[in-house]
Amino acid sequence: MMFSFWIQTLWLSGVALLFGFQGFPVRSADLQRTTDNITIRQGDTAVIRCYVDDKVSKVAWLNRSNIIFAGQDKWSLDPRVDLVTKGQLEYSLRIQKVDVYDEGSYTCSIQTKQQPKTSQVYLIVQVPPNIYKVSEDVTVNEGSNLTLSCLATGRPDPAITWRLLNPSAEPLDGEEYLDIIGIMRNQAGRYECKASNDVATPDVKYVNVVVNYPPTIKKTQNSETPVGRMGTLQCEATAVPKPEFEWFRDEKRLSSTQAINIQTLGTTTILLIANVTEEDYGNYTCVASNRLGVQNSSLFLYRPGTGRDISGSSSVSQSPWLLLLLLLCCITHLLSKC
Repeated sequence: MMFSFWIQTLWLSGVALLFGFQGFPVRSADLQRTTDNITIRQGDTAVIRCYVDDKVSKVAWLNRSNIIFAGQDKWSLDPRVDLVTKGQLEYSLRIQKVDVYDEGSYTCSIQTKQQPKTSQVYLIVQVPPNIYKVSEDVTVNEGSNLTLSCLATGRPDPAITWRLLNPSAEPLDGEEYLDIIGIMRNQAGRYECKASNDVATPDVKYVNVVVNYPPTIKKTQNSETPVGRMGTLQCEATAVPKPEFEWFRDEKRLSSTQAINIQTLGTTTILLIANVTEEDYGNYTCVASNRLGVQNSSLFLYRPGTGRDISGSSSVSQSPWLLLLLLLCCITHLLSKC
């Protein structure tokens, strides 16, 4: 180490004599710490201090043995680098818009009447977190395995955290890669990836996850209707993709006519019977389907006083003929979409 130090000092002194520069002397009180660290954020301005007095004859700045300044003569071609001088007292190096490649050791080399000295500073450049790659929005079937990725840069290395932005938004167990085994429908939503390293505001990106699942009929409404009045049967289902509905009376598929009106509003279907007759009383079947599956439920239109539960029924029809018919209808529907 001493040998390297003397070689560097003698080399600098020789260069100084060759070009005949007269530098500002450096005050020896600032040399008590031979090595120090300066931490600066990428893009900011770094000022590396060095002070002078009248006991020093020559001074220069070096970076990894490359001369930056020899006295007032600038040897570096970098336009971001200049000197900060206040009269004859300061000989500091200023670097604007600091970048990662500026990190390293900087030496203020001093020539005094007694002996050469150096003051060394190590510049540490911190970089704010930046997410440069994140998974695209994705659609998967319920029960599938899913891996979301979130890759980020920064110095120091950023910590990566995940959240599903449902009402609780609790942290998830994952870093650069978030593994979801057997995803369920309640795990659909907006996933937040956050990269943090305390250098600047965390970088945040989002991934939207859609989970497909077959229909589930969650609510039905029977109808207790007198003859001559309008009967209303209602069926609500959840599914992704959105379910399509069909109505059956026994094994016959129903469609809108003057007497019957079928309406579908989002995930709800309504069967309206304009003028109920004795022949209209009985069992009706609501069928909800999408490309992942089908489910059906029985509903009843009945005359007042028969004592049926008007809150609805979610029982699945057990008629083998109806189940076969529903399956054929579902297959025909799917083939028509291909």
